[in-house]
Amino acid sequence: MVIPHPARLDRRAGSFTPLGVHSGPGTDGPARLLAAYAHLPLVHSGPAVRLTLEPGFADEEYALDVTPEDAVLTATTEAGLLAGVQTVRQLLPRLDCLAVRDAPRLPWRGVLLDVARHFLPLAFLREFVDLLALHKFNVLHLHLTDDQGWRIEVHGWPRLTEIGAWRAESMVGAAGSGVFDGVPHGGFYTQRELRDLVAFAAARGVRIVPEIDLPGHVRAALAAYPELGNRPDVRLPVWTEWGISPDILGVHDGAFAFCRDVLTQVADVFPARHLHIGGDECPTTQWETSPVARAKAAALGLRSTAELHPWFLGELHRVVAGLGRQAVCWDETGHAAGGLPADLVVTAWRDAAHGTQAVARGHQVVMAPHTSTYFDYRQTEEPGEPPREPVTTLEDVYRFDPLAGGLPVSDGTRPGVLGTQAQLWTEHAPTPDHVRHLAFPRLCALAERAWSSPDRGYADFHQRLAGHLTRLRALGALPKERVRFAGAVPVPEKTLP
Repeated sequence: MVIPHPARLDRRAGSFTPLGVHSGPGTDGPARLLAAYAHLPLVHSGPAVRLTLEPGFADEEYALDVTPEDAVLTATTEAGLLAGVQTVRQLLPRLDCLAVRDAPRLPWRGVLLDVARHFLPLAFLREFVDLLALHKFNVLHLHLTDDQGWRIEVHGWPRLTEIGAWRAESMVGAAGSGVFDGVPHGGFYTQRELRDLVAFAAARGVRIVPEIDLPGHVRAALAAYPELGNRPDVRLPVWTEWGISPDILGVHDGAFAFCRDVLTQVADVFPARHLHIGGDECPTTQWETSPVARAKAAALGLRSTAELHPWFLGELHRVVAGLGRQAVCWDETGHAAGGLPADLVVTAWRDAAHGTQAVARGHQVVMAPHTSTYFDYRQTEEPGEPPREPVTTLEDVYRFDPLAGGLPVSDGTRPGVLGTQAQLWTEHAPTPDHVRHLAFPRLCALAERAWSSPDRGYADFHQRLAGHLTRLRALGALPKERVRFAGAVPVPEKTLP
């Protein structure tokens, strides 16, 4: 009942119970991780799981060979060993005799976690990273800033966390409800805390891709530094509503100096190759009425101030490239005709067709269509689910194919599908238990589609899932009690635990 299922698994008669973990040259990190998972000592001899590095395997590929005498995990890279460690972790404590040869279908297998709408404690982020590793996800896309909160310390800009990290209250229910809870909310992570999280994740084969959402979704930053926007004399509180604030960055030198400084520090904290610059849902009305923005659009020969949006993203792309990183942005309607640098990675969130169009325009694409990968959507029609439509069921997630239509896989150097990821937006998920409820078991289905090839079918997956859920309960990955979502249809009292 391994999830995601290995590419090839041949079962044999017999079993093996290891009494330790043996690390070959260069395998100390994965060996220590496996020993910690299995509660076994590191040993030099005896019946053990032996880790070895040998040539001949792709980056994340590994082989596992279990006989009645021992178990050998082999790969060419640490990433391959770490993937194999998670397979062994799921097979323990007694290993059935088998032979596995396994490699991922897609190079980017990610999950976005929104800590801007609701701040989540570091202890939970570590737990969540470990659960991603268990399912062979290799990217945690950390959404660190938005209208409702700024969550990362930035040296030289203290008001981002003194003011931007805190809001007076939060909206209850769906966007536009007009109902608020009256409870202050906030928090932020220091750069040291985030560096420690990066190291924790890297030890498990997970890289953290940070997102600083620009030039829209910046109300929290403008509450701290109104001069960065288009109305410098207007004092704004951090936004307490859901939805999209109309307040966006200006297109003046001060705003770009801010962006450069923030992105430079973020790149210093997060060593991942990719850095997400947001770019989504940027209303340009304030640029239409800004003399500075109108003058900039005219100087650039643009037809309207709305065209400043892809231009702005292109400028951010150049900043990120200058830091030795590759920028990622959300695909937006205004980008359909082009206007973005071809080497800017696109996260296609609207629907799969937009991802296909982005590939045709020469982009690497992370396929994330909202109807299949937005896990803040309800899982069922049952009462008590979050006030988000439509319903995205476990089977809906499993049926999603990031390569539908014969799209090519990108190796990170050419156009194509780089991978896929789930989105856990947290407007309606204020606690770790809310996130756990939204994430599982749907993350199990996406893990299977992102890693496993060939497709073994939903019935086979669902059968394996039953045993896997027992494992997740033992790990504390599932809520112990029914989770209630504010603004949801009330759960009848007779059904509550």
